[in-house]
Amino acid sequence: MAEPRETILILDFGSQYTQLIARRVREQGVYSEIHPYNLPLEQVRALAPRGIILSGGPSSVYAEGAPTISPELYTLGVPILGICYGAQITAHQLGGSVEAADDHEYGRARVSVRVASDLFHGFSGDSELSVWMSHSDRVEALPPGFHLAAETPNAPAAAFSDPERQIHGLQFHPEVAHTERGAEIIGNFLFRICGCRGDWSMASFADEAVAEIRRRVGEGGRVVCGLSGGVDSSVVAALLHRAIGERLTCIFVDNGLLRAGERELVATVFRDHFGVDLRVVNAADRFLAALEGVTDPEVKRKRIGNEFIYVFEEEAAGIEGAKFLAQGTLYPDVIESVSAKGPSAVIKSHHNVGGLPERMKLELIEPLRELFKDEVRELGAELGLPAHLLGRHPFPGPGLAVRCLGDLTRERLEVLRAADAIVEQEIRAAGLYDSIWQAFGVLLPVRSVGVMGDARTYAEVFAIRAVSSRDGMTADWSPVPYDVLGQISSRVINEVRGIGRVVYDVTSKPPGTIEWE
Repeated sequence: MAEPRETILILDFGSQYTQLIARRVREQGVYSEIHPYNLPLEQVRALAPRGIILSGGPSSVYAEGAPTISPELYTLGVPILGICYGAQITAHQLGGSVEAADDHEYGRARVSVRVASDLFHGFSGDSELSVWMSHSDRVEALPPGFHLAAETPNAPAAAFSDPERQIHGLQFHPEVAHTERGAEIIGNFLFRICGCRGDWSMASFADEAVAEIRRRVGEGGRVVCGLSGGVDSSVVAALLHRAIGERLTCIFVDNGLLRAGERELVATVFRDHFGVDLRVVNAADRFLAALEGVTDPEVKRKRIGNEFIYVFEEEAAGIEGAKFLAQGTLYPDVIESVSAKGPSAVIKSHHNVGGLPERMKLELIEPLRELFKDEVRELGAELGLPAHLLGRHPFPGPGLAVRCLGDLTRERLEVLRAADAIVEQEIRAAGLYDSIWQAFGVLLPVRSVGVMGDARTYAEVFAIRAVSSRDGMTADWSPVPYDVLGQISSRVINEVRGIGRVVYDVTSKPPGTIEWE
């Protein structure tokens, strides 16, 4: 019998880096879950974590109403690592003191390792590290039983440990790429302190997911899966096909909001390659009718989500034995759609998070809701999906609706679709497609005066967006060469009627998001 999955529990106090912590843990072969800092103790016990990480956050531990945790958490006998605010709340609750720092530390700092504790196993006692700081408070006095492990001039307790209880604190952020040997520090916590095996992989996840799908669906249940042509829904379909074979029916909804060639790609891969029961629904008219006059992005998302439910409800009614609806919800979707006092604010709603209408008779299956985007691609490769599909740039669930700002008309969507296809073609032709996380076009409801030939034009503005990222949680704008941008601009202006000016977006995430809406 296989050993149960080992889990590292991450309690979120609102840090912009919380998802990075989860990713860094998983990169070392250990499964991690993020929950709000106020997760009830009975639920903590039910998760049976091998270790607990307390994230950073924007609050001061001594401020009125500051987020805190139950002191009983420290008595569970589970190793704890506090990072930034997590370190400060640990010191504060266990008898130390935290005060406002004379000099704030934001960005790179030099840390001196003073004691080779378990957290710094493999480090010499006089190591100097470049680390990433982001704090305005500091631990002034350590709690009883703790010893100093590292310091900076502005943070006399940059790292501290209680080896007996295996409770540790770091004022700096080991999860951020700028921190030297950060992965090694996290690895020491996982393997040396928590005793993790590090055997979580996409192969093991696939086996677990297949077993769970079969258990839920049972011997005679049939699952309906919505295919969009994107990576997420494609991997869901491939996973379900492995689990239940011919008892899967995939529905592809042409909602009029798709990229060029989407419909043909899906049919080729799933109907021809996998032999999946695929049904295509042409619903563009009804989606565009539901979106007529809508400009608010949140309203767009919700109306599209509702319309999808209606379409699936109607289609599923004609599929004998259909009991379940599968969706490609990912872990960042789940996290971004949950907000509590302290954890990160909701940035945008996700139409595939939050369940189904009570009147709908299908049960929801979300087999990817524990995974990040890059993990989904790994899983897809494990399931045998072709590289050209898995390598496609991410595409939002609401499709071009959130890239066509302002009124959604059939004509404007055609303009955007044509211009967006040119962006992809030229990025591929330049050999940049695989090195860019996401490249696409955005049609703006802004008109600009121009001249074509001897005639005055007054047409819309098209923005090119290209970002580099590891997992979509943070992103930098990509320095696409000028000649490539020039070629895209020239083609768009000359080949797509309705666009009179092309601009390039140089906003990173944060402060922006990858999508404009």
